Amino acid sequence: MTTTTDDLRLAADFAPATYEDWRKLVDGVLKGAPFEKLVGKTYDGIKIEPIYRRATNASPIAGRGQAAPWQIMQRIDDPDPRRANAQALHDLQNGATGLALVFAGGSGAHGFGLEPTAEAVDKVLDGIYLDAGIALDLQIGPQSRMAAIHVAEYVKRRGFDPAKCDVRFGLDPLAACAVWGFSPYGWNEIVPAVTGAIKGLVALGFKGPFAAADGRVIHDAGGSEVQELAFVLASGIAYLRALEQAGVALEDAQGMVYARLSADADQFLTLAKFRALRLLWARIEQACGLTPRPLFIAADTAWRMLTKRDAYVNMLRATMAAFSAGLGGANAVTVLPHTLALGLPDDFARRVARNTQLILLEESNLAKVSDPAAGSGGIETLTKELCEATWLLFQEIERAGGIFAALGQNLIQRKVAATRAAREANIAKRRDVLTGASEFPNLHEVDATVLEAQPVVLPPYGEAKFKFDALSPMRLAEPFEALRDKSDAKLKSSGARPKIFLANLGTPADFTARATFAKSFFETGGIEALDSEGFSDATALADAFKASGAAIACLCSSDKVYAEHAVAAAKALQAGGARHIYLAGRPGELEVALRAAGVTDFIFAGCDAPATLQEAYRRME
Repeated sequence: MTTTTDDLRLAADFAPATYEDWRKLVDGVLKGAPFEKLVGKTYDGIKIEPIYRRATNASPIAGRGQAAPWQIMQRIDDPDPRRANAQALHDLQNGATGLALVFAGGSGAHGFGLEPTAEAVDKVLDGIYLDAGIALDLQIGPQSRMAAIHVAEYVKRRGFDPAKCDVRFGLDPLAACAVWGFSPYGWNEIVPAVTGAIKGLVALGFKGPFAAADGRVIHDAGGSEVQELAFVLASGIAYLRALEQAGVALEDAQGMVYARLSADADQFLTLAKFRALRLLWARIEQACGLTPRPLFIAADTAWRMLTKRDAYVNMLRATMAAFSAGLGGANAVTVLPHTLALGLPDDFARRVARNTQLILLEESNLAKVSDPAAGSGGIETLTKELCEATWLLFQEIERAGGIFAALGQNLIQRKVAATRAAREANIAKRRDVLTGASEFPNLHEVDATVLEAQPVVLPPYGEAKFKFDALSPMRLAEPFEALRDKSDAKLKSSGARPKIFLANLGTPADFTARATFAKSFFETGGIEALDSEGFSDATALADAFKASGAAIACLCSSDKVYAEHAVAAAKALQAGGARHIYLAGRPGELEVALRAAGVTDFIFAGCDAPATLQEAYRRME
């Protein structure tokens, strides 16, 4: 029996809701304010509306096979090959279906990585049956490029059938050039080396894919979704052209290239980005006269969103990222352990990274529906607009002569630098929030543990004949972490953190909101905020400040109380020895009087927090 909405009496009792009805309600709440206040924007300038109509005639985007799970990849990057082997075996026995072998010198190594030697490869892969459906994804750089050959030789030596081994070889000199900011060779010299390696692996019987178009280098450097997608397209087409020039039929080259994308905690943008890449790559395939086949897309949860402080929040960020990549159609997902920014992750951090995906797949059954976002007005619109903006940037790169020439002209780097600067400004002003770092800090958090490991140091790779701006990796929390490190050093040397006295005026109803804001503001920089009861008597306030042992103070209350008591309170604090007096909130018409009374700075939503906190440290010194 089929049930319709009309058969459900509860639903039938209500008139259909329309967009126009919703707008009337919203306009009533806005009370004349412009509707545009509710419209957000991405760093690419794409508008994010508060609500969308359902997308009609939408079709699912082909990606993974129907109801097929993505590969649960586990990162193997321990420089100790025997410990790395034990980790790999344990991961595979406990739910991982693939291993991301991260070699030193690779774009995603982040300070660690396997030694790119035959001996290390033998030890790391010992006891792992590569022809038993276990996926390998090699993350290598020019310095570790021989690791791909060593893996191939290991397969041959062990007697595995290369055609039954699921190995993605990760050859990607373009990503390395982008991160380093130089290349020892021109593109005409790089092409034969890459295509020669690929043809050699094909001759051994490997299916590939072999060349990776890696968008992570853009994301890690602070770039936008459109910039990341355009870099992947331009890199992928460069490898396709190289293979064709080397005599490989385009139909064969089509399966030799795969993509890597970063997945971050912005659920909707990440989901739309993965969907957009499939549509964009299909368009390239059509332009090449090929019948589109689903591109293999590997996802890493984002490096730049990891924080050293309150590292356990990274688990939540990684969960959102893996969720979004999985629903967006990723074929393989690697969750960066939550302690990676602190050092080499231990067994607990690795287990959490693995189990994050297992829960999403085995308990939440996220892979059971293909492209669940299809038909969603918001996601379909975002996907479409990302495609349009990416194609324009891709065309600009092509007009510049392709991706290597565009890097040489700093075309991409200038765009990424502008986006990075805007992103860093929003982090500094706490418009983009990093829980535990730029908001809601915990000065008494327990440090997460990591393994002891010495990074592998590789010799320099060639002479920098072709120089350009480097796309250096970054983490968004670094400015706040530097301040927290300063606080920790003070605690270690003197036994106490730097302190600020919260000079609360009036009743709790008057000061609680701004005192809470001020406490979070200063403690994001490691300056411990000493709370106080509300004061109406300036002398009592000054006495409390003296007893606190703090060198600086911050007035906290409502605008009404400031008008009545802030000037007297500031004078009393100054007389009591305060080196610097802040006021929580914008001063308005009181600014001249407040500054004359001793208030020297104002903190409010949207001010530059790291710069203000740096100045606070200077004044306390």
